[in-house]
Amino acid sequence: MAVSRALRRLLRVHELEEEQSRLALESSIGELRRLEQLLALACKRERGGRQLVVVSAHTGELPDRLAGLEESRAGRRSAVLLETKIIDAESQVAELRQAYLAKRVERRQAEMLIKEIETRDSVTSTRRGQRALDDWFLNRGHAAQSQMNHDGEKPQSETEEIQQPNLEETLPELI
Repeated sequence: MAVSRALRRLLRVHELEEEQSRLALESSIGELRRLEQLLALACKRERGGRQLVVVSAHTGELPDRLAGLEESRAGRRSAVLLETKIIDAESQVAELRQAYLAKRVERRQAEMLIKEIETRDSVTSTRRGQRALDDWFLNRGHAAQSQMNHDGEKPQSETEEIQQPNLEETLPELI
């Protein structure tokens, strides 16, 4: 049984689905990395605001102290918001990873099925070829033997047996 076109199309569809799942996963991972970088910037902004408050405490500049407090608060708000977004992005990455792995398994199953069918076909073809060679060889021997019997001559293998000396007869002479 040859591999059907439908099965090959199914494999192609699985390959495309796997590729789309992989791209979606890579995109989601990229988004997660971007959010993590933004979180690092928000934490840096919060630290910068606190440092500004400390510096303004030594210099006595009230506007710098207020700006530092506001920067620190804005950094903290951004960090809290980004942390929830990161948690959501991580769960989305996990879901997409599972979907990608499922598509990969489906593709591999289709590939294995096609390979199994091709292997089975190859074995069947090899057996047929061997059977044809065996039949040809047997028929060739039968044809030669029947032609020899028709002509009244002995087959070549029988004449060779006659020409070779009988070892049992020659052994007593040597002893």
